[in-house]
Amino acid sequence: MNRQSRKQQRRTKLWFALVCVIAIAAFLLIRYENSIAQAPEEAANPQASTGVTASPSQTPQNTDEPAAATEAPSDEPAETDKPAATAKPKPTDDEDGMAVIAEPDSVTALVNKQNKLPENYEPADLVYPDVLFTFNEKIDKRKMRKEAATALEEMFDGAKSDGIHLAGVSAYRSHATQKSLFERYVKKDGLEKAKTYSAFPGTSEHETGLAIDVSGSDGKCAASDCFGGTPEAVWLADHADEYGFIIRYPDGKEDITGYKYEPWHLRYVGKDISSEIAEQGITLEEYFNAVPVNN
Repeated sequence: MNRQSRKQQRRTKLWFALVCVIAIAAFLLIRYENSIAQAPEEAANPQASTGVTASPSQTPQNTDEPAAATEAPSDEPAETDKPAATAKPKPTDDEDGMAVIAEPDSVTALVNKQNKLPENYEPADLVYPDVLFTFNEKIDKRKMRKEAATALEEMFDGAKSDGIHLAGVSAYRSHATQKSLFERYVKKDGLEKAKTYSAFPGTSEHETGLAIDVSGSDGKCAASDCFGGTPEAVWLADHADEYGFIIRYPDGKEDITGYKYEPWHLRYVGKDISSEIAEQGITLEEYFNAVPVNN
């Protein structure tokens, strides 16, 4: 081989080496560009770049249970299901169909043939009023409720200042006493007549401790029709309301009260009501718009 041939061969090898270097460089360049292009996609979707399929979290939400703030249903009804308390208790009916007074201690309690006191009711504040009675014994029928007793003392003093001398005849009666008294009247006059002037046990105002029969200090005409024309009866009709008392069974109102005229029978209701009743000339039944008692 001559010198020129060797030179030609060396030149060929150099070209071959150069082509290989260029090819390798091109390959590396293309691969580098591809890796750069994939980088943003992997950042945006890291799971895709790993080729792993996304799986549910190890602590999935529990859709079968209510949220923590939700209370479990209660076996008891909610407070809103309970009936509202009544402001004032209403009368209830007993086995005889009569209304049983819900507030027997009230000084305005309506006691009559249609409204009875609870069985065995007894006022808790009975006292002896410091006034003259037609008897001297300190027995039950001398007692009255404290508020009524105080008003009675003031009324007797007021009458005395006007020259009228009053005396108590009969005030409080127990249920047993009223029962015995009514049975005696029935035996004497018969049921129908007894009902016009005496009350069934439990329906007598005397059992409240708020009622009293009054006469003159001499005791004449005590609890009798003749009392109606006496100066004492006239004074009571004109002035009893000033002390909180009313003539409970006035003349001409028998069909409303259920009782004949009793000018001696006083009932304490307080000054506000007594003054209205006296001014209007009405009964306690009419004041409360109660159904008239016509038997």
